[in-house]
Amino acid sequence: MNPFSSGTRLRDMIRAIRASKTAAEERAVVRKECAAIRASINENDQDYRHRNMAKLMFIHMLGYPTHFGQMECLKLIASPGFPEKRIGYLGLMLLLDERQEVLMLVTNSLKQDLNHTNQYIVGLALCALGNICSAEMARDLAPEVERLLQFRDPNIRKKAALCSIRIIKKVPDLAENFINPATSLLREKHHGVLITGVQLCTDLCKTSTEALEHIRKKSTDGLVRTLRDLANSPYSPEYDIAGITDPFLHIRLLKLLRVLGEGDADASDSMNDILAQVATKTESNKVAGNAILYECVQTIMSIEDNGGLRVLAINILGRFLSNRDNNIRYVALNMLMKAVTADAQAVQRHRATILECVKDLDASIRKRALELVYVLVNETNVKQLVKELVDYLEVSDLDFRGDLTTKICSIVAKFSPEKIWYIDQMLKVLSEAGNFVKDEEWYALIVVISNASELHGYTVRALYRAFQTSAEQETLVRVTVWCIGEYGDMLVNNVGMLDIEDPITVTESDAVDVVEIAIKRHASDLTTKSMALVALLKLSSRFPSCSERVGEIIVQFKGNLVLELQQRAIEFNSIIAKHQNIRPTLVERMPVLDEATFIGRRAGSLPGAASTATAPSVSLPNGVAKPAAPLVDLLDLSSDDTPAPSSSGGDFLQDLLGVDLSPASQQSGTGQASKSGTDVLLDLLSIGSPSVPSSSSTVDILSSNTSNKTPISPLDDLSPLSLSSRATSNAGPMMDLLGGISPSPLTENNGPVYPSITAFESSSLRLTFNLTKQPGNPQTTVIQATFTNLSSNTYTDFVFQAAVPKFLQLHLDPASSNTLPAAGNGSITQSLRVTNSQHGKKSLVMRIRIAYKINGKDTLEEGQISNFPRDL
Repeated sequence: MNPFSSGTRLRDMIRAIRASKTAAEERAVVRKECAAIRASINENDQDYRHRNMAKLMFIHMLGYPTHFGQMECLKLIASPGFPEKRIGYLGLMLLLDERQEVLMLVTNSLKQDLNHTNQYIVGLALCALGNICSAEMARDLAPEVERLLQFRDPNIRKKAALCSIRIIKKVPDLAENFINPATSLLREKHHGVLITGVQLCTDLCKTSTEALEHIRKKSTDGLVRTLRDLANSPYSPEYDIAGITDPFLHIRLLKLLRVLGEGDADASDSMNDILAQVATKTESNKVAGNAILYECVQTIMSIEDNGGLRVLAINILGRFLSNRDNNIRYVALNMLMKAVTADAQAVQRHRATILECVKDLDASIRKRALELVYVLVNETNVKQLVKELVDYLEVSDLDFRGDLTTKICSIVAKFSPEKIWYIDQMLKVLSEAGNFVKDEEWYALIVVISNASELHGYTVRALYRAFQTSAEQETLVRVTVWCIGEYGDMLVNNVGMLDIEDPITVTESDAVDVVEIAIKRHASDLTTKSMALVALLKLSSRFPSCSERVGEIIVQFKGNLVLELQQRAIEFNSIIAKHQNIRPTLVERMPVLDEATFIGRRAGSLPGAASTATAPSVSLPNGVAKPAAPLVDLLDLSSDDTPAPSSSGGDFLQDLLGVDLSPASQQSGTGQASKSGTDVLLDLLSIGSPSVPSSSSTVDILSSNTSNKTPISPLDDLSPLSLSSRATSNAGPMMDLLGGISPSPLTENNGPVYPSITAFESSSLRLTFNLTKQPGNPQTTVIQATFTNLSSNTYTDFVFQAAVPKFLQLHLDPASSNTLPAAGNGSITQSLRVTNSQHGKKSLVMRIRIAYKINGKDTLEEGQISNFPRDL
């Protein structure tokens, strides 16, 4: 007898396959067996059909193709005997799925079996239908399944309920047919039928609003009684698990109550008592009890507000955090993240336990706990929490240190009560994990330092001390080098000593040593070395006694293979050697960076052609922001990473100075950009003081776009420097510095005035545009935007953003405020300027995005404005 004939038993085939030592041997066994099965199928061998199907299912589980046996499944299903039908339905579920067209042939067999007198065959058909039912089969067989929900045998009712779930998921329109039969199952005493009935009702509520209202009205009280009876039932060996009666039914009932109570106060009130009872009486020392408690907490947090219950639920989660099981702690942290929005004060009571979870050995728990701590931080606890996190930073794992550092920096920036505390914490972070600090974090530190004039001396001394012990931290080195370049004289002269400081003696040579170490460190990257070169140039002016030594250090980089360093070194060496008269002016201290604008920029902005006044682009201070622009870096100007759009007139002065004075730079730079531009012009014109005698010709030149006078200065060739394209707040200081004359605001004009339009209106906000034209400039439209709050809640952190097509240029001035009072008791105004390059051909159009917070919750509104007058 052929060992691989159709008569081979299943166990013999499995034994032969398992005896194969290589994959090739296994494939050979399977190939021979499949050949024998094909031969048997071709011979229509009915005696061994069920055995062949069993072997095919095993081969299918091994991953080999078995499509040639699909029709055998249908033949077995059509057989009259139960054993053949059983193996046929099993093969049907395993070898086929709802996407197979051959299933159309089995619908009639299923219909017959659902009406069969043998309840076991009915059970087989229900089981198969519940696993592979398609939408077409659901429509054809739904009446039979609905009828079987009232079948005499509880096992059939149970299987019919599970099959009904599959049907309503495939065809939601059929849900209404199952509402009454499903509701009747909730009165079952048999736990198997009851649990499937509860699951069917849960899915019906999620599928159909009509079913939700019906079950909520008719069955809520009955479900509460069922759960109460279950919770108080005596010991029952049939359903007992770890001393708890049927925890699976407990959980299903709680899930259905959660669906019914969500958004309905009456239903929520009716289930409050039983939820409190389950939460207090369920044992928490077993897995089954914890599963019920967790589900109970989820239900309490989902139904309508009940303060006492929620505190009880959060206390249960607090107990979970002390559990040894990592899974229980993880789900507790997950749930507490959701609970913070409902009752932050109750979660705060477990802050110490949550903080301990940050130090857990399990990485997933550490990360989740850190996210929760971040949410819990506020002005009152920030110092305590940050101290704990910084202390842990010293001993944390390297793979976790990046996330921890990012969160600490974010917390310190968001909640710092005072600048000296912010600086101290950031220096600790830089000293411990400077290599994990992201660029925007140490950019922000430099911005804060530049604004804290009374702390310049303290900061540079603290950085000098930190550098001695943590010189391997790259970002610490960068900030130290930048501060020594700016405030090195304060370091040497001990300027601004605070009572909390210890005296320190630093010579000019010591300060230069720090920068030299930084620039010659093998680990220092291009950014650090570039910043060090700028710092050396500044120190050559601050410390005349070290000027020669600084020059020698810079000269060493004249032949550097990195073009950026080579170019800086050559230019800086030329300044030291040949331009002693202008060097002090060129390397004077950076202007104070606009802290508020930088914070707005970090909040994010629209991509592409978007423009937002609160989203400037700050590049790396004295760093490598844009190659081949060392003059910008030398003069402490931030240059955007993206090339500025060229103006129609060709910005000759802009190219000459390397300073972006275009409207794009004004909307995407910090306050430093506008101020630095004037400083550069002053330096190049050898103007040492802003108090230059006023001159009408100078004013005429600089306001040539708003005056008809003919300029008489030789600077007239540089007329593309158009101040009318800049924000009024930036033009005023430039006028004062160059001429001492403050012209009339550039936004004022006597051009055409258009009717106001309601650009955007929702149930909570109205935006109105007042439109005017600048005289002699029909392409430019000045828009005064007014925002009015129509709701009873005050809006905070208000940010307006806009985007326009490429044929338009948009400039946004800063808004008058970031808080919009409630009920129209005040408004926010903001000026926009739009230049239409297709004036007369295309109309204005604008996409807007308005973000704000209501009681700390982020809200976003978007829209498109297309109702501008056509002649704009």
